[in-house]
Amino acid sequence: MARQDVEIPTADGTMDAQLHSPEGAGPWPAVILLTDAMGSRPTYEKMAQRLVAEGYVVLLPNVYYREGRAPLPNMEGSFQDEAFRQRIFGLIATLTPERVKKDGAAELDFLTGLKNVKGKAGVVGYCMGGGMAVRLAADSPERVAAAASFHGGRLATDTPDSPHRLVGKVQGELYFGHADQDATMPADAIARLEAALKESGVKHQSELYVGARHGFAVEGSQVYDKDAAEQHWRRVLELFGRTLRG
Repeated sequence: MARQDVEIPTADGTMDAQLHSPEGAGPWPAVILLTDAMGSRPTYEKMAQRLVAEGYVVLLPNVYYREGRAPLPNMEGSFQDEAFRQRIFGLIATLTPERVKKDGAAELDFLTGLKNVKGKAGVVGYCMGGGMAVRLAADSPERVAAAASFHGGRLATDTPDSPHRLVGKVQGELYFGHADQDATMPADAIARLEAALKESGVKHQSELYVGARHGFAVEGSQVYDKDAAEQHWRRVLELFGRTLRG
């Protein structure tokens, strides 16, 4: 396996990112790995390597590149600490739908230009990255074969730009892995999302991880759930296996 630090030109500057690739010339299908609110860090590098071991080129972007290169300072703390909460929520607020769209296009353009990449891309996102994955699939439907969201928050709200309003634009397959103890995606929001998915006709699966909490899939999190995380890996590999391998 090989890791390479790369720089991707975007409409707003230069995005720093990591490119993880299997041994050999390929070509391989590609996956964009979108982090949770705490951004790029070693646990996501480990997740990227797990996908690489299954035969995928993985792009791990610094979604906060406008604020500085990864790793940003002061990204560890407790959400019980008001100052830390305000810092993280402030960073999340910088990722507007317009910025997510521009960055997603730049990431896809970068992958398209690689000789060891083939076909349409897959996207997997966690926490806030779940909503970003949906947006990327909707913004570039002809370029994204599959998108997965795990413990994604605020996927179905009353706002005009809520991710659930975009699923009708998606041409690929969608997967949602919800934690049943997640205040950012309660039962009524899951129901609203599932109604939108059904109405859109998009191929999808929406699954409830019973007993899991927000952040269950990310090793190192205080709420990491090994059994739920392994189930999440099975779903990721099943999804990408049937959509990116053709």
